[in-house]
Amino acid sequence: MDLVHDIQSVYRKVLNSMARPGKIEVLEEQEKVDIEINFNRGTFLIMLMLLDGEFSFNVVSEKSEEVSNLISEITYSKEKPLEEADYVFVLEDAVEKKLAEAYSLAKVGTLINPNKSATIISEVEFINDDGKLELSGPGIKDKKCISIGESNAWIKERNLKNKEYPLGVDGIFIDKEYRVVSLPRTTKINRKED
Repeated sequence: MDLVHDIQSVYRKVLNSMARPGKIEVLEEQEKVDIEINFNRGTFLIMLMLLDGEFSFNVVSEKSEEVSNLISEITYSKEKPLEEADYVFVLEDAVEKKLAEAYSLAKVGTLINPNKSATIISEVEFINDDGKLELSGPGIKDKKCISIGESNAWIKERNLKNKEYPLGVDGIFIDKEYRVVSLPRTTKINRKED
């Protein structure tokens, strides 16, 4: 694996998805990770892209200790409690309500330093363009409709966390097919009616 090339490619795609909320990027070319891991390889590359000795993280998962140890060894990043972590990774095996809890507990920064907030990276079952979540805000012309996983129980907590801009939490979602979508704190989410 050409790790530097792959991480640069992941960076460009995640950055593009953050600048254009609701735009689905695919990390399929980066799935050739040759390190033995037992979670989404795209999530692993996002971890490598985001983490180093300057930033802290938390893993929400049944296998959080194993994943945290691996990530700490590779990136030199420090694991911290969810409330203090710069990056929170919610793996797919976490109970569904754990994503809502992560949004509820994640740090939002301060008015002087809103950049001291957390970013939540979540593994979900699927991401597609034909959904019932209607997105609006900066980077979106008119509106954009997508689906992110089976449940949207996390939306209420996310909306509460992001109601006092510039404070808030950014989100990145990745599915089993390595599709990525980002929802910055400025993006408004409404559920479409049937």
